[in-house]
Amino acid sequence: MKIELNKYRNQICAVIAIVLAVIVTGCVVRKLELDQKVRATQEHLASEVLRFHVLANSDSDEDQTLKLKVKSGIIEYMQEQIPESDSLEETKEWARTNQEEITKTAENIIREEGYNYPVSVAVANSYFPDKTYGDVTFPAGQYEALKVEIGDADGKNWWCVLYPNLCFVDATHAVVPEEGKEELQEVLEEDEYEMVTATSDFKIKWYFFGDE
Repeated sequence: MKIELNKYRNQICAVIAIVLAVIVTGCVVRKLELDQKVRATQEHLASEVLRFHVLANSDSDEDQTLKLKVKSGIIEYMQEQIPESDSLEETKEWARTNQEEITKTAENIIREEGYNYPVSVAVANSYFPDKTYGDVTFPAGQYEALKVEIGDADGKNWWCVLYPNLCFVDATHAVVPEEGKEELQEVLEEDEYEMVTATSDFKIKWYFFGDE
């Protein structure tokens, strides 16, 4: 009787182990699928956008306030000067050829605020971590961006997207322009767009791991 009971228990344990192995394998496979999809989406997204980042000298309240003033001044300049374009390459070229004026705009604001930080402006390819801007989430990876670095550039950065234009219309409520999102939707696959407009990492995972 004891031998039969032990045999029965062993059989149950074996079944449980098999079920757990199947569940774990399934989770690993889905995780790999998710990682692959996020990577592919990031690469496609990076080929269709130009980001704009302003890095503060430090995380002090004063330097962060200065960063926002520099950001506002540069955006005001770009709104007046940058030509309307349906071309990513034209927008990049405008940014490259107007780096000197963007630098001067930033330097003037910094001096007016009583600081003497140097400014570096460049269109460069850089690695960025996951970033959520309004209701748009950009996966971590390499992106080309117009980068404005103030002083040591050791502080948190403010960012938006120059092309297509996703810079906030309503900064108080972090509202991304619908026109910009429509342009983004045109260049991404439907599932890619659904992923990047999820508002949290949880929703991104839910999107991929939910019902097919």
